[in-house]
Formats: sequence, C-alpha cells, structure tokens
Amino acid sequence: MNNSTTPQAPLLGVIADDFTGATDVASMLVRAGLRVLQVIGVPTGPLPAVDAVVVALKSRTTPAADAVAESLAALQWLQAGGVQRFYFKYCSTFDSTPAGNIGPVAEALLDALGSPFSIACPAFPENGRSIYRGHLFVGDALLSDTGMREHPLTPMTDANLVRVLQAQSRGKVGLVRHDCVAQGPDAIRARFATLRTEGVTLAVVDALDNTDLTRLADACADLPLVTAGSGLALGLPAAYATRGWLDAAQLAEACASGRAAQLDQIGGRGVVLAGSCSTATLGQIARWKSADRPALRINPLDLAAPGDSPQAHEHKLAALTAQCLAWAHRQLRQGDVLIHASAPADEVRAVQAQLGVQAAGAQVEHLFARIAQGLVADGVGRLVVAGGETSGAVVQALGVQRLLVGASICPGVPWTQAQGRPLLLALKSGNFGGPDFFADALALTA
Repeated sequence: MNNSTTPQAPLLGVIADDFTGATDVASMLVRAGLRVLQVIGVPTGPLPAVDAVVVALKSRTTPAADAVAESLAALQWLQAGGVQRFYFKYCSTFDSTPAGNIGPVAEALLDALGSPFSIACPAFPENGRSIYRGHLFVGDALLSDTGMREHPLTPMTDANLVRVLQAQSRGKVGLVRHDCVAQGPDAIRARFATLRTEGVTLAVVDALDNTDLTRLADACADLPLVTAGSGLALGLPAAYATRGWLDAAQLAEACASGRAAQLDQIGGRGVVLAGSCSTATLGQIARWKSADRPALRINPLDLAAPGDSPQAHEHKLAALTAQCLAWAHRQLRQGDVLIHASAPADEVRAVQAQLGVQAAGAQVEHLFARIAQGLVADGVGRLVVAGGETSGAVVQALGVQRLLVGASICPGVPWTQAQGRPLLLALKSGNFGGPDFFADALALTA
C-alpha cells in the first residue's frame, strides 16, 4: 500500500487476546483495503511485507501476569520489525474479570511504549455492540442482561465499562461521552487532552454507529496504541491515509476490487466444530439440527470423571476421539456435519461442578484438537470453529502458524487460509453470526 518499490514494515501491528478476535479484527482491516497476515502465537523471524500484521494470542483467560508477558513479547517482535502503530484487540463484549486481563495488558503496553494515554472502545455496531454513557449494550439490552452474564469463564455482570476497567487497572479510567464524539475528531482530541491533565490513563469512548467509530479513528490515529474491539479497525486505514502513511488511491482500489481478500478455492466436505456455549451459537446449532443436517453432541462427562487417573483420562479421550471421527467419516459421504459440546448454561454449570471450571473447558478443547487433526488427516479442507478457546486449541493442534485473511462471512468473521496449505478455517466468536451462520459459511466455499 506504500508507494515505495522496496518492502516496507507493516504500518499497523495488532495484538489480539484470542484467535477468533484476531480473525475478527483482521477481517475489518481487509475490508478497509489492507493486506493482512495473521500469525499464531508470538512469532520469530522477520515481519512479512504486508500492511498490517495481527498476532493471535490465547491470553484472554490466562492469568493476568502470563497475558502481560505474552503481549509484551508480541509487542517487542512488532517493534523490532519497524511497526509504528499498535492495536490491542479484545472482545466486543469486553470479556474479562476483576483481575484482568484487559486493564493489565493495556497498561503494560502503554508503559512499554512510553505512552501516557489510550482509549478503550469495544463498540462493534454492525454486531449490535454499542456504548452510551460508558455502558455497553448488546442490541437493546445492557451487557449484564444478556447471555454473557452466564459466561463460564468471564461472566459479565456489570455493563458499566468505566467501572469494570477501573477494577482491573492501576491508573485512572475516564469517559468520552457521546455528545463529545458527535462533535467530531477535534472535540474528541480536546477531550483526550482534558482527561490527560486529570491523570486519566485509559478513556472509555462512547460509540453508537460506524460514523462515531470513523470520528474516533481519526481522533486517535496519532496515538501509539489504541485498545478496542474490531469495529474501530474499519476506520483506521482511511485515517492513516489522510496522514500520508498509506496510499489513498491504492486503498480505494483494494476496497473496490476485493483484491486483499482473495483465497484459494478448496472443495470437499466441511465440518463445524462448536465448543462455545453462547446464546448465538446455541441458536445456530438448533437451526442446523432443525434442517435435519447431521450433528453429533459430545458430553464432557464422557471425557473425565472426578478422580480419574491420567491414564484413564487418556483412554477416554482416545476412545471418544475415535468414535467422533468414525461418525464423521460415515456422515461426510452425504454432506457437511456438525460436532458440538455446546450446551445451555445450567448443563454447563452441572459439568463444571463435577470437573471444575478450567478442567471442564480444557477437556473439551483437547478433544476438539484431536478431532480436528483426524479430520484434516482424512482430507477435510474446510473447518468452521465456534468459540475462541476452541478455535485456539484447533489452530494450535493443526500446527497453523500463519493465516491469510479472506472475505467476511458476516461482520467480524472471515474465511482464512492456512498459509501454504489447502485448508480453510472460519474461526467464529461464540456470540457472532446469524441463525444460519454454519450453513451460510460452508455454502460460500462449496
């Protein structure tokens, strides 16, 4: 996107706290015309010659200290490659706990960059996430009145983002209200200046639609670091172009042609692996089954029981993996299939009561990782994976290190391709997509 004929360092480096969040933000940048590569985990070696690099970490639910260390390692790699602007990406439902990890990671990145101030804006209006007076809404409901209240790892019981972020931050958290945002970039920048004089380190910013995010993108484009959901990413390339950091004509052509989103065509049957227990994913599973499509449900209690020895657990894991693969092999002769461990909140709590919260999730992730390995070995070239933790486990098990990012299936969810391999992956945040997402995604690549 740069006018120079020599390879340039990527302008923007994104550090994402889970794998679906990484593809989410990458899809927005591709849609805005950037060439984007997503890398898995903290990489080594030189940066690729693209406009933006997204580093996909699995740090959303790890201990805060581990999340900070991994995020700083990603930052150091990006800095060593000459990246000048940075973006910490988290979920549009601000998934976190009083211990973090959004506040600790954001503050650690600011400290490492020597920057005193940044924003916090998870708004993603195209997916119904908006912020008003510092409160996060999902559609017409406060975040705390949605299914996120029952999230098994990061239950969100408070919609006041200033309060949530302050609980996990050392520095002072402030607010940029919508009446200021509506006045445009100059007013937003003036508010930033006021907040900085008041000692504010992170400012939650209201946003109701993409126009608000475009204003905000222009206002914060000069900041070394922004922290946000994926919605803000759609407006940043144009803001960078106005500053001469990107070629505006090339950017417009790339948007119009869709050139930045081209992937290989890979046929064959597809498989959906669903580990998310979000309301949206449960609805997508129900819609798939209502159309009499093949579906197999996994019971986590078949994987482990309290007091199991490691040997007993491994035996159960191997046996259930073999059963799932045998079922899929038979069913794939007829069409695409779904394998899921997703269940309503009360059933999830019952399993967690027996196995423990972390152990229950880990059991399912290990199983899906092995199933994915078996499916790909059997020739499956298209996988739809629902859930951030599940997606991370699958991608790591398949040894995928770099993803080319293609066109969006729906806002926030693109198809991606494992670089150099005939393997397409759609990594879906549990809360994203309409009722027919699974079938629609597979139909796009059939």
